[in-house]
Amino acid sequence: MKPFEYAAPKTINEAVGLLGDTWGRTEVLAGGTDLLTCIKDGLASPSRLVSLRNLAGLDDLKSDSKGLRIGAMVTLAELAAHSAAQKNFRALVTAATGIGSAQMMNMGTVGGDLCQRPRCWFFRNGNGLLAMKDGKSLVRDGDNRNHAVFNTTGNALFVSASSLGPALVALGAEINVVGPKGKTRKIAAAEFFTTPRNDNERETALKPNEIVTDVFVPNLGLKNATYEVRHRAGLDWPYVTATVAYKLNKGLITDARVVLGHVATTPHRAASAGRVLEGLKPDESAATRAGLSATDGAKPLSGNTYKLQLVKTAVKRAVLAAA
Repeated sequence: MKPFEYAAPKTINEAVGLLGDTWGRTEVLAGGTDLLTCIKDGLASPSRLVSLRNLAGLDDLKSDSKGLRIGAMVTLAELAAHSAAQKNFRALVTAATGIGSAQMMNMGTVGGDLCQRPRCWFFRNGNGLLAMKDGKSLVRDGDNRNHAVFNTTGNALFVSASSLGPALVALGAEINVVGPKGKTRKIAAAEFFTTPRNDNERETALKPNEIVTDVFVPNLGLKNATYEVRHRAGLDWPYVTATVAYKLNKGLITDARVVLGHVATTPHRAASAGRVLEGLKPDESAATRAGLSATDGAKPLSGNTYKLQLVKTAVKRAVLAAA
């Protein structure tokens, strides 16, 4: 491991001031469950780590009638145990608890989950974010069973690793960040996750000199649920997840949102599945129709067609669970 500076600022402005304007030279350290692994594996070699541990307010978790505000340093275990989250945002609780590992739950943070790097085994083995060699895609020509099935015409074929991302998109959450001179930005969760064009870009709209401070989840009165399909109960990432959120008006679905996880480089909004649900009762027939529609536009790779059936099942079960 390459030697690096360790900074423990006491104010958010001091922390931002220690960051650089390019990725890689300086990294933000939250829980460290992903970053430290990347450093040990040689995927990251920062000259400086900026710890957020001493910054007041980043571990706040507050709720009121307007919604739930989650500090970036709130752990996944704290989020899962919060009464307001359990009452109004079960989709988030399921996404957090699905991680399964007690160590990850108690050390991993909400901000870290949003900003973690992809789990693509080509990337993790040092082949770059886009995994290109001699102008050809190692993913497209190799073992791509865990890769994207949507938006696969480009070179980025990994899947977004964030467990919370799909739920936050479906719930209409907003991610707050702060940059130089205390300048703040509010980024809709649907716009926070991005698809990089080259190996030097990241998978979020965050700039190298910005820090996530908190996430606000509005209380819109949405029934919501997340359903995950996993190889085993914990200590691994899902094959497919589906978050469904909607309102019920006289027993009929309105304002339906269906967002898929682990099927594209960003949380994938299955718009056609949402449209199918509009005006229907949340019963098995509607859930089945939504599941079928959720695969619209999919273009699986050579080894991951199986994910389409998992999408159908996950959406169906999420619709029923939300009801």
